[in-house]
Amino acid sequence: MDSAPRRRLISSAITLLAEEGVEAVTLRRIAREAGVSHGAPLRHFTGRAELLSAVASEGFAELGEVNLPEASALDRLRAACRAYLTFAKRNPAMFELMFRHDLIDTAELDQTVFIRFTKLVEAAQAEGWRTDAEPRMLAASLWAALHGLAELWLWGGLAERDLPGTLELTLNAYLD
Repeated sequence: MDSAPRRRLISSAITLLAEEGVEAVTLRRIAREAGVSHGAPLRHFTGRAELLSAVASEGFAELGEVNLPEASALDRLRAACRAYLTFAKRNPAMFELMFRHDLIDTAELDQTVFIRFTKLVEAAQAEGWRTDAEPRMLAASLWAALHGLAELWLWGGLAERDLPGTLELTLNAYLD
């Protein structure tokens, strides 16, 4: 379990990340925001990478806790896809950090989310959807499409376009 000072450092980092982006999240800045000495972060984390990984783990936890509707497996998969894009839109800096493998080590965390996503694909296949494809490959392809939409929107590549409409077109291409 996290200690109170460690939890406060993570909370300060999350706030700073949301307000100013990943580049603003430095150990000194986090310490100042948390109201602790500038050396305090290194008593709880080995460095910036470990602290950022702890922050990203909060994002993965939030994404993993999305409640899906009681519906057919395909409708649950569709809802999970929408939730992924919604998470990216509501938490752009967190979303960016979660996949910045140059800054953090969260391979185990994003693998956990991918396994859950793959299980949704498998459940939809059990109901007769796209039984011609291997579930992990199908899940990876769909996730890549969703992640690409999210990144393009966040970077401004879809700024002039209708993201909800593009998402629905993508989902229809995959799921219908």
